[in-house]
Amino acid sequence: MRHRSIPGARGRVRPLTLLGDPVLHARCEDVTDFGPELARLVEDMFATMYAARGVGLAANQVGEPVRVFVYDCPDDDDVRHLGHVVNPRVVETGGIVMRGPEGCLSLPGLEAGTERHDEAVVEGFTTAGEPITVRGSGFFARCLQHEADHLDGRVYADRVTGLRARRLARQVRRAAWSG
Repeated sequence: MRHRSIPGARGRVRPLTLLGDPVLHARCEDVTDFGPELARLVEDMFATMYAARGVGLAANQVGEPVRVFVYDCPDDDDVRHLGHVVNPRVVETGGIVMRGPEGCLSLPGLEAGTERHDEAVVEGFTTAGEPITVRGSGFFARCLQHEADHLDGRVYADRVTGLRARRLARQVRRAAWSG
């Protein structure tokens, strides 16, 4: 029996910020107020992430330029990781660098092989201001790095080079024409 609410159950779905919006390419500000507005933002982010069928979402993807992300993401062993991090810092990456398919809710319908470490450690805080450390491996490590990049003003497309970058650019142009 569940004794706590499901993340996002009380949140509202917000519009997603799409590639081309300047908020996606600017470094987000640190959170300084750990009050009810922050808790509401996190609830809204979970609701938005679930509605868009994502596994992670950064605050700037809903137009809020603050350092917060949420996740509900499996690792490579299919273990579910669920939570949020306020003022996250990637403090360690390791293992091997793997190229894997990566998509983004702010670049709907697009995907490209992107290199990421298969281990990552993120430190930050909860909405209550309590310190937390999140360790990820495999796909979950990819998710942690992806969301942290958003808060630094980067999208995965910024990491793609060569032929993959040209293919992704063509996909972006096609998506812009059809949208």
